[in-house]
Amino acid sequence: MRANLTPDIALAQRLFDALREQTFDGVGITREAYGRGEQIAHALVRAEAEALGLTVENDAAGKLLMTLPGTDRAAKRVVLGSHLDSVPQGGNFDGAAGVLTGLAAVAGMQRAGFTPTRDITVLAVRAEEAGAWFPTSYPGSHAALGRLPAAALEVRRQDSGRTLAEHMREAGFDPDAVRAGKSLLGAHNVAAYLELHIEQGPVLEAEQLPVGIVTGVPGSRRLRAARVLGEYNHSGATPRRYRADAAIALAELAHLLDEHWLALETRGHALVCTFCVLATTEAAGFTKIAGEARFQLDVRSVEPASVDAIFAELHRLVARIEARRGVRFDLGVETGSVASPMDAGVQAGLARAAAGLGIGYRAMASGAGHDAAAFAQAGIPAGMLFVRNQNGSHNPHEAMRMEDFAAASAVVQRWAAEAAG
Repeated sequence: MRANLTPDIALAQRLFDALREQTFDGVGITREAYGRGEQIAHALVRAEAEALGLTVENDAAGKLLMTLPGTDRAAKRVVLGSHLDSVPQGGNFDGAAGVLTGLAAVAGMQRAGFTPTRDITVLAVRAEEAGAWFPTSYPGSHAALGRLPAAALEVRRQDSGRTLAEHMREAGFDPDAVRAGKSLLGAHNVAAYLELHIEQGPVLEAEQLPVGIVTGVPGSRRLRAARVLGEYNHSGATPRRYRADAAIALAELAHLLDEHWLALETRGHALVCTFCVLATTEAAGFTKIAGEARFQLDVRSVEPASVDAIFAELHRLVARIEARRGVRFDLGVETGSVASPMDAGVQAGLARAAAGLGIGYRAMASGAGHDAAAFAQAGIPAGMLFVRNQNGSHNPHEAMRMEDFAAASAVVQRWAAEAAG
């Protein structure tokens, strides 16, 4: 390995600063999927790639491919990437760090006079933050791989009410080609995919480690529009035995399911169970017993059996609480995603790179979904590297330190040079 092969961190810092300046919303960062903020980010990154002399192209769904050519253009390529959209009033590093580390890596290769054997493509995916914009899993990366279900093009962006296809066409791209499964990437021409991402939890900070090698991306089962239906009655005039209190029924479900989560953890299950919303309706008012309550539930694990165990208990508790409290649960439509283990070979290569550079790391599962899962599901060897990040993510206070980003970028570059060398 060349001793002078180092990533161009100054380039990344300059782009981070420009992204923050141009997509700051007054509180945090907003780069809406297939909207103004995401487009600003793509234009900034594209201009930098063109200045570096990379081969630049968009696919039918608008993903940006920026390629450092290898000596064997017919060989399967190595892809480094992530997304450039954000949640509303989010942070500057979630997603963008994975794209900018790719540019820093290939710029450093150029500076060192290193030419890979196979192409190295830096990929900027669109619309990864599906939960904030389009309620479907990984629409951008599935489209990039020609695997987006046609029905997903008809889901509506949650702020505009317009479909993914409409937003895609408005941005200048071709949803009809996406619907037909046309793509520039797939198992036939990608040797491996690596995504760097900020850790979205506190583990690396607590353990004082700059990077984590991800073992898998969790699957999920989700209830987005569940309800408890009881009976509205006067809060002062209705004795307890005559009540069908939707709020108390929902509170009981949340408490008992949380206790079951704890019991599963003591038996070795690794999962998370979150009631994202617990609310009565405005119709309850101050002097009424809640006749309706609403909730959203998000259960995730790398092990499908752990998620299924929570949902089995959910259905058992629902029947019990309905009978006890005279309410009815309407769980609505269930959505979810498939768990995706990361490739063992990519994990081993990242471990070699970190050890060779003297950079401390730990193996860890991801708690959140990422585009790497879509690549793994498409039969492409996929991996992820987490970089330490303070103050969580999906908020304006993300505080990734540049020295940690530099260490993670060095691991990415060394892995890519080995994988494409």
